[in-house]
Amino acid sequence: MGLLGIFLGLALLLFLAFRGWSILLLAPAAALVAAGFSGEPLLAHWTQTFMSNAATFIAQFFPLFLLGALFGKLMDDSGSVTVIADEMTRRLGEKRAILAVVLAGAIVTYGGVSLFVAFFVLAPMAQALFRAAGIPRRLMPAAIALGTSTFTMSAMPGTPAIQNAIPMPFFGTTPFAAPGLGIIASLIMLGFGMWWLSRAERIARARGEGFGDATPLDTEQVADDPFIRERATSSHEFDTAEIRHGAHAPKGPPVVIAALPLIVVVAVNLVMSMAVLPRLDVSFLAEARWGATTLSAVGGVWSVATALAAAILTLVALNFRRLPNLRSSMDAGANAAVLPAFSVASLVGFGAVVAALPAFELVRTWVLGIEGGPLVSLAVATNILAALTGSASGGLTIALDALGPAYMKIAATTGLDPALMHRVAVIGSGTLDSLPHNGAVVTLLAVCGSTHAKSYLDIVMVAVVSALLALAAVIVIGSTIGSF
Repeated sequence: MGLLGIFLGLALLLFLAFRGWSILLLAPAAALVAAGFSGEPLLAHWTQTFMSNAATFIAQFFPLFLLGALFGKLMDDSGSVTVIADEMTRRLGEKRAILAVVLAGAIVTYGGVSLFVAFFVLAPMAQALFRAAGIPRRLMPAAIALGTSTFTMSAMPGTPAIQNAIPMPFFGTTPFAAPGLGIIASLIMLGFGMWWLSRAERIARARGEGFGDATPLDTEQVADDPFIRERATSSHEFDTAEIRHGAHAPKGPPVVIAALPLIVVVAVNLVMSMAVLPRLDVSFLAEARWGATTLSAVGGVWSVATALAAAILTLVALNFRRLPNLRSSMDAGANAAVLPAFSVASLVGFGAVVAALPAFELVRTWVLGIEGGPLVSLAVATNILAALTGSASGGLTIALDALGPAYMKIAATTGLDPALMHRVAVIGSGTLDSLPHNGAVVTLLAVCGSTHAKSYLDIVMVAVVSALLALAAVIVIGSTIGSF
């Protein structure tokens, strides 16, 4: 009965979430269904298991949600994201339209801008470029997804994406875990994705397909759509309803000024991770009033938070006169962090209740016993949970909450580098999370004015297949020669 309850709770969560119900309601309800079938105390699981684990997630990662959303909103309202996109258009032009869209997305998201902010800026850019170049509109979502939702989210060393931050407290790693393997994975994703899109473009030209439907994009309607908002906030770190709030600068900054905050994110993150934090005396963290923790448990979050804060200060200093209403933009950015953070925390609470049930021991034993070694089983666990929840961050946190200590014991016994486990877990979470019900996929298709029938196959190839190939390469190389 216990396993049946877990499956029924998960089915309830998936079915109603796909129909637009709020995760804030569904996650505790599904958790109580699973607990009820196991004969476990319902109220205790709600208040002591669900809420305590959701609160722990908020305590660990809300600073990153808050600063990341604030930075993305200020980059948008200052016109910096648009300036960078326009610069890529000018330099590469319509002859390399696909590459221009991919690189523009990669630059802004690796620099810390939320992919949802990037969607709303890049879609009009892609529409203009693709129409001028005669490239089918249906390829716009895949091109944007390749630049924003693949290697810059899960593989590039130092990426400030929340997915890259989640394993750090579990494994005691930094944002730059396994940098060599991360770069190899990034090249595989980018190379395969560009090959597929170039191939699709050639086939379309041979058929005389052209751009197709020239209906103008209505990004405001998409931002206000309650169904899209609900799906989006449970999968990533920005509330799309706040896109239209705040005040946009009438004219963007010079391209150097626009790019400088992105450079600050990467540079400060690197310096904090490799030079500053390792030299600090943080023995006080062992005291009870600081949670009796260690630097390895909090250092990664501190690095990313400091980098984002420094970038925000840089951005405001450089664009103070350019931003029409700084307080309004900052309020919108802060508000954009709340619903996504609590939605993902609710998924984490659901996972914690399931992991606490006696029947879950069967699932744990099965996962840890998967043939191929701990890296394969870790990849399978993060893939499955990200697919089921439609959220890379939610699936990854559930997997590591339930199985992280077991993998650390395996690492201690076998000499497996936690940095390698970090990179495998993050890339694994960013593969099957791009299934049709994923909020980012639903939002991207709507922003581009396309549908699953027209564009989803190309999204699968650039966001799922490319990531699976990169994941396999990292596992093989890491298992053979170790982490680097």
